Amino acid sequence: MISVSDYCYFLDVALDGMIEIVTTLGDDLANARPAIADTNSPYVLLTHCLGVMEYWGGHVVAGRTVERDRDAEFVASGAVAPLVARARAVREQFGHDLETLDAGAPPRGEIRPDFDVEQFCETQGGVLIHIYEEFAQHYGQMEGVRDVLLAPWAERA
Repeated sequence: MISVSDYCYFLDVALDGMIEIVTTLGDDLANARPAIADTNSPYVLLTHCLGVMEYWGGHVVAGRTVERDRDAEFVASGAVAPLVARARAVREQFGHDLETLDAGAPPRGEIRPDFDVEQFCETQGGVLIHIYEEFAQHYGQMEGVRDVLLAPWAERA
């Protein structure tokens, strides 16, 4: 079994990397999308991951009431500085949400029935795997999007 501090270390690697990407890109490029079908901007990807962290960590694991508009995450845009501040606040709250983690116990909050989730979300520890899966997936996507946006031949949608 992995410790909470070890888990958070690896989640932080992804979160810090995502923050670095949007910060490096700045307001304009962080909100841009390559001209590739169904590609999200780095701003959208980080916004979505913060929604995942808040909902799955705060609501599903810790049992807090968390309002989430998943659809709005995928059209989000704005200045990078407030997004980075939000990321830091969400990360701090996430640490508090994990203080009472019981990895083998069922989640404390109900999972929305319209969320298609895997069987491993039947435990709090399984939910953490889902959160990490989202961060690893979208951090990798964000690296690719960044590289395309910075390429001299890049077209933006």
